Amino acid sequence: MSFQVISIGFVRTEWKREGPRVERHEIVSELVVDKKYEDALDGIDEYSHLFVIFWFHELRHGRKHGLKMRAKRGQEGPLVGIFATRSYGRPNPIGLAVVDLLRREDNILTVRGLDAFDGSPILDIKPYDHLDRKLRIKVPDWTLKTINRSASLVQR
Repeated sequence: MSFQVISIGFVRTEWKREGPRVERHEIVSELVVDKKYEDALDGIDEYSHLFVIFWFHELRHGRKHGLKMRAKRGQEGPLVGIFATRSYGRPNPIGLAVVDLLRREDNILTVRGLDAFDGSPILDIKPYDHLDRKLRIKVPDWTLKTINRSASLVQR
């Protein structure tokens, strides 16, 4: 089955594909929403966090991983299915991030924590609320090797 989606705007950020790697939580970006959707943003500034769904537009056409890959960069992680990773090399190069909403100015949302490159098309924006919060999540041990600050939230 195939279908078509439309972009509702684009990401404006200094984070580019080339350049130093930056921690996701340090990246500040603007979500520039098409003016025709500006009224759809009314009330969004009452939330502290948002889901941003975007398209990995700089993924080279056809550059996808197979059905399995190493779970971490390099070869130190276990071989797992692509859906068990956060890799961009998926059947559909769709990105998802929970971001801090810093402010809204007309059709522009300033957010922190979005790992989308400059110019990435925005597919949707949804509020993050108390129903989305999960406590004591279970994750594989290999995900915690670089995320020690999150280990206290994980079920053991």
